[in-house]
Amino acid sequence: MTVKTDMVRHSRRSMLQMAVAGSMLMLSATAVMSQEVTLNFWDMVWGGTEYPAVAQKLVDRYNKENPDVNVVYRAVPWTNWYETFVTAVAAGSAPDLSTGGGYQAVQLYSQGAIMPVDELVAKMNASEFAPGTLDAMKYDGHYMGVPWALSPDVLWYRKDLLAEAGIKVPTNWDELRAAARALTKDGKYGIASSGDTNGAHWLLHFAVGNGGGLFDKEGDAAISSERTMEAFQYLSDLVADGSVNPASVGYTGADARGALYRGEVAFYLGTAAVANRAGDAKDQLGIVPPLAGPHGDVAGSCSVNNIMVYNQTQHKDETFAFLKWWSENALPLFTEGMVGDLPARVSIANDDHFTSDKNLTYVLNDIVPVAKLMSEHKGGTFPALNAVDGDGFLFSLIQSIWQGQPLKGPAATAQAHLEDIVKSQ
Repeated sequence: MTVKTDMVRHSRRSMLQMAVAGSMLMLSATAVMSQEVTLNFWDMVWGGTEYPAVAQKLVDRYNKENPDVNVVYRAVPWTNWYETFVTAVAAGSAPDLSTGGGYQAVQLYSQGAIMPVDELVAKMNASEFAPGTLDAMKYDGHYMGVPWALSPDVLWYRKDLLAEAGIKVPTNWDELRAAARALTKDGKYGIASSGDTNGAHWLLHFAVGNGGGLFDKEGDAAISSERTMEAFQYLSDLVADGSVNPASVGYTGADARGALYRGEVAFYLGTAAVANRAGDAKDQLGIVPPLAGPHGDVAGSCSVNNIMVYNQTQHKDETFAFLKWWSENALPLFTEGMVGDLPARVSIANDDHFTSDKNLTYVLNDIVPVAKLMSEHKGGTFPALNAVDGDGFLFSLIQSIWQGQPLKGPAATAQAHLEDIVKSQ
């Protein structure tokens, strides 16, 4: 009995030891698994319908190359985009990093939500990015994000319409006005625009192109400044000439672009990728060179899109590492995801996808260098810019202009509204 009991006790002790060992192995495995860092990356849909899948594929590649990190990708639609991020920040559920509106980072920074990326930028060479793009990220002595894409405004024209009328490609404002007037005939118009963001870009493009802008050197509202008002009056004059399709006030940017593709309009202000989405009309589209304004200024507008990091992240090092990798490996977003913008990183811009495309090459070499930001005169970035970007008051102003209303009243309203925005920041 004693021997048998000892054997039972030994068996039980062995089983207990095995159970303990098994538990230790399970705990060890759990510890290993718990070491995997999860990062949440929210990304706006920057291209066509293909874009989210291409971006997800790029994230999958990173996860495969970095098995200790799991980046979870979320495509964010542009509808109510700002509210999406503000709500997440307030709820404590912001992502680790995201793309977003061009000036989103600086406004969320002023609300304590954005982590400066100075440490990451210090490890990069400024020459890796298009001139001025890193400076466009600076506010309060810090970098609000890392630039990844440029969005310059490009004035396109129909080669066939100009050729049939014997009109040369405009080189200055006067020539554009004369050409638009001459080409408005037979049910066609010189210019088509819209009452949305695309239409508002006409305001910015011609204001900074005339040495004006929305702000002065101190960052105060400057819509009422002489050069800015002169630019807006120019747009009003185009309408008075009958050169702007009256439907523009109700058009979306896609509507106006479609009119260009169909040959119903001679000039359209859009992105660098307009021709690449034109189908059979591509060969009939050309780019108007940067126009000289009445005072000799030659410029246009551009915005810099960026990637930002949130203070709520608990994994700063891993987030910075992924951001750097994404910036360096973003080429498929342009080549497969049909991003309409241009890369901020020089090495990507030097890819054959861009250098073999004469239109994209021209925009990069001739338009981007003279393009100016919405922050023109004050420079850098500041919170009021995001409010302007997300507010509809410029839509109201351009709609009033396209409707042919006298400029003075709508411009004064826009000036007062911008003053309120600046004061509230």
